[in-house]
Amino acid sequence: VQLQASGGGLVQAGGSVRLSCAASGRTFSTYNMGWFRQAPGKEREFVAAITWSGGSTYYRDSVKGRFTISRDNAKNTVYLQTNSLKPEDTAVYYCAAGAPLTLIRLEGRYNYWGQGTQVTVSS
Repeated sequence: VQLQASGGGLVQAGGSVRLSCAASGRTFSTYNMGWFRQAPGKEREFVAAITWSGGSTYYRDSVKGRFTISRDNAKNTVYLQTNSLKPEDTAVYYCAAGAPLTLIRLEGRYNYWGQGTQVTVSS
């Protein structure tokens, strides 16, 4: 599976961006999908995830109510809608694909990673 993330950019605090992650291959619908982010000088962290069927979603506490993950298996694409952005959301955002296992918040559950897309939130 190859992943291509897009949609990042520079946005003012309070604004929104929608990130997209397009996947190659015919097995996209069998993978759990996740979004992670890495801010300068910090470790990469879990942001959101969605199960292969789209039936369950998971979020880190700091983005609950502001971010929404979704997927369109017909388009082999997963999305991350980010609203009410804050300067602390500034990071490179990565999408990832993994087998439908438990512990969906863990990086180690993901086998394939996109190249990342930069989101910068100005105050």
